[in-house]
Amino acid sequence: MSQSPSQKLYLYGAIDDVDIDLHIDVTFLDEEIALAWDVIRSEPVIVRLHCSLTQYLNGPVPTVDVFQTMEYAEQRIPVLNEFCVVCDEPHVFQNGPMLRPTVCERELCVFAFQTLGVMNEAADEIATGAQVVDLLVSMCRSALESPRKVVIFEPYPSVVDPNDSQALAFNPRKKDYDRVMRALDSIASFREMTQAPYLEIKKQMDKHDPLAHPLLQWVISSNRSHIVKLPVTRQLKFMHTPHQFLLLSSPPAKESNFRAAKGLFGSTFAFHGSHIENWHSILRNGLVVASNTRLQLHGAIYGSGIYLSPLSSISFGYSGLKTFTSQNPQFLQSRNLKCIALCEVITSPDLHKHGDIWVVPNTDHVCTRFFFVYEDGQVGDTSINTQDPGIHREILRVIGNQTATG
Repeated sequence: MSQSPSQKLYLYGAIDDVDIDLHIDVTFLDEEIALAWDVIRSEPVIVRLHCSLTQYLNGPVPTVDVFQTMEYAEQRIPVLNEFCVVCDEPHVFQNGPMLRPTVCERELCVFAFQTLGVMNEAADEIATGAQVVDLLVSMCRSALESPRKVVIFEPYPSVVDPNDSQALAFNPRKKDYDRVMRALDSIASFREMTQAPYLEIKKQMDKHDPLAHPLLQWVISSNRSHIVKLPVTRQLKFMHTPHQFLLLSSPPAKESNFRAAKGLFGSTFAFHGSHIENWHSILRNGLVVASNTRLQLHGAIYGSGIYLSPLSSISFGYSGLKTFTSQNPQFLQSRNLKCIALCEVITSPDLHKHGDIWVVPNTDHVCTRFFFVYEDGQVGDTSINTQDPGIHREILRVIGNQTATG
């Protein structure tokens, strides 16, 4: 005989959604029955009704989920990045999920995400990672200045109007590239960020343009990759640049699949070069197979896939050279930037090697590890070969992972 079930009500007033939980005590079940049903007797079974309080005619269809807390946690924690942080609905991303969670593009979720103060963490980001923030702004500007901005400036910002919390100042459905550029022009440079308190930075930006600070918050929060400046002791000295970053973008599920494939086939390292204007999208959508799509910039003579090379000289060639036209370039006061990524790649039969140009058709077999930025159009050592035993050992040392195999 079971005990009386308990009820819990979770009300999300800002988004007019409600969860009603019915907790059912299942300690009365026999051990064999619980095992057969895959039920944990010490945990209540939860029946959750999710519905809208106001949009009952034209809103989403109410849903009912049945789960146990531990089972739910085990299933959901590894894939939290696949769900909107506000409405908990699955994302629909063209290229699959990324590492960091984010808000979906529904206007109601954008309002809740920005007006409930979730993005106040941006202040800490500026205080502790000014170079990362500056890099993100530089990538955003480069994509916006590109003749290909209609294709590569994606996602377009979703920013609530600071003067009208019921309206979007930047709306993906009504794109205004010139207005975004004017707001970018008012965002403080790297040196200004490090020399002034955060509130003073915000005050300065608000004075120049009330949309500058909200846009900066969006640039930071929309980045769905984990990117941090590497300390000197963890940098790859043979890359000859002080601007080295750890760059991880694979969600737990993809990383788990990558490790499984790595156990079967082994892995190695190779460079991926791409113009800086493309990285605004890459950090938010991941490395994708651009071959035979409108994203393709270079030819695909060796077929469809992600193009890599063990030689730095080849990837530097793909990275292009960016000349900023603005009077106040955002990244370390440099007018020219080049950047390449160092990736770990599965050495399976699917990896097609055409001399020093490698093509990976399976995006799950490539994971970014490091990101290198060069100022003033300079590049590092163009003779680096990741297949050189000494180079390979140094990469493994910095990663701190001695299980990779060539």
